[in-house]
Amino acid sequence: MRAAALYSAAGSLLLTGLAVTPAAGTPGTPGSPGAPGAAELRGTAVAAARAHEAGLDFGACPGETPAGMRCATVRVPLDYARPSGKHIELTVSRMPATQRDPANSKRKVPRQGALVYNPGGPGASSLNFPMIGVVPEWRRIASAYDLVGYAPRGVAPSAPLSCEKPEEFFKAPSLAPVHPTEAYKRERIARAKAYARGCAERSGSGLEFYNSLNNARDLDVLRAALGESRLTFVGASYGTYVGALYATLFPGHVRRMVLDSAVDPDPAKVWYRANLEQSAAFEDRWADFRTWVARHDDAYGLGATPAAVQRSYDTASDRLEADPADGRVGPGQLQNTFLMAGYYDDYWPSRAAALAAYLKGDAKPLVRLAAPSPETAAEAENGSAVYAAVECNDAPWPTDFRVWDRDNTRLARTAPFETWDNAWMNLPCAYWSAPRQRPLDVRTGPGETPPVLILAAERDAATPYDGALELNRRLSGSTLVTERDAGTHGIGGGPNACVNAHLDAYLLEGRLPGRRAACAPRPEPRPTEPAGRGTPERDALRGKGA
Repeated sequence: MRAAALYSAAGSLLLTGLAVTPAAGTPGTPGSPGAPGAAELRGTAVAAARAHEAGLDFGACPGETPAGMRCATVRVPLDYARPSGKHIELTVSRMPATQRDPANSKRKVPRQGALVYNPGGPGASSLNFPMIGVVPEWRRIASAYDLVGYAPRGVAPSAPLSCEKPEEFFKAPSLAPVHPTEAYKRERIARAKAYARGCAERSGSGLEFYNSLNNARDLDVLRAALGESRLTFVGASYGTYVGALYATLFPGHVRRMVLDSAVDPDPAKVWYRANLEQSAAFEDRWADFRTWVARHDDAYGLGATPAAVQRSYDTASDRLEADPADGRVGPGQLQNTFLMAGYYDDYWPSRAAALAAYLKGDAKPLVRLAAPSPETAAEAENGSAVYAAVECNDAPWPTDFRVWDRDNTRLARTAPFETWDNAWMNLPCAYWSAPRQRPLDVRTGPGETPPVLILAAERDAATPYDGALELNRRLSGSTLVTERDAGTHGIGGGPNACVNAHLDAYLLEGRLPGRRAACAPRPEPRPTEPAGRGTPERDALRGKGA
């Protein structure tokens, strides 16, 4: 599902019942027809044994990295049913445990092994994750664990996928109609077909093997290559789905697992219905943002009610359609920029300030936030390609646009902010040529795995809270810690001391508060004046999602 990169383990670093159930059969379990079978399980065991024997030869990382961080590659089968066939290499990064108590540098801390982090997406890399050890909220964890990041299969530099030329990826300025015309729908259908065709042509016959089940299998090979008998893992957003699949496939290989901002693992929701539910949730989060802006009308002058703020936004969108800012920022770029405010509270001041400045005649702050950057085109195109491949391969999707049209038209009546933009992003899956899988029935039985820690914000739009409740039901013995009345996507290792206390207690001592626990929300962001730059966004430590 559409998800941006998380704070979560990056420290600061993708409804109503409107959807149809996609055509195709019911989900399976390992060994049942249509589900991951014995060949893939045997192939994973073979690949893991080879990786354990080979180990990881850590050396210098590409580009500028902090002292002490090292990189390596691990070989994994493209197709786990054929472990002796074609292989690809995943790039891995690591920062060794400091083994020093942050509160007392003379006290040595026992090393607890490697902690592997997946930042979500699909399409995001965690190669920069080991840098998080310098952030205060992560220093205790960094003292006990080697922090390990990696680029999942398809994500550069790990056998990167591509669906179109990077220079053609950013189409700007673009439109973002909340109630598209029939002509606009035909245009987007044509673009979706071309994109799906480009994925098949540029990625070749191996495209079908870029999927969530193989991401989970890769994780087990990485565990073995690191020399770990059991995996300690933190997954954020889509990374929670990878973690949940791993716990289902390899329950005996789990040591400790944190799943932050949980994707709903219900097989019937992967991924068509999940995206509809996400669009509905973003409408509530968009309302949260407008309410906050209205409370600070003295700072921004965008309106003293949420409705008035909406009118200011609509005015800006209409102006940008007629005259794109800097020739590059149209309604589509505006919508994407404000969608990020639905992910992270600390984006609220900068977005509100930029909108206020634009309406008063200064487009520079908005252009800084919203204009596409040619320097990031290749990375963004690669992330989009991996997102499409994984979600389209993972599950059946409706192949008749009339189904999409019906469901999204109905949803857009009550949730116009993200609905159609999200639909267009996923529409290539309707025309996908690679074979589809049936989602795994995620669940663990009593005693099969150690208890798992699930973290969730109650008003998270990218991964609606019902998904955390569902995951809590499916993973036996798991604990759900909820940040009440909050909506930032990814809560572990952020500003909430209560959440972080549970995270530290679990990862460092294996302690959990019981089946359910709650934390008060983090403070709301403070407003900035329209002329200001807003909250610093420290993008260097962020992952990237589609």
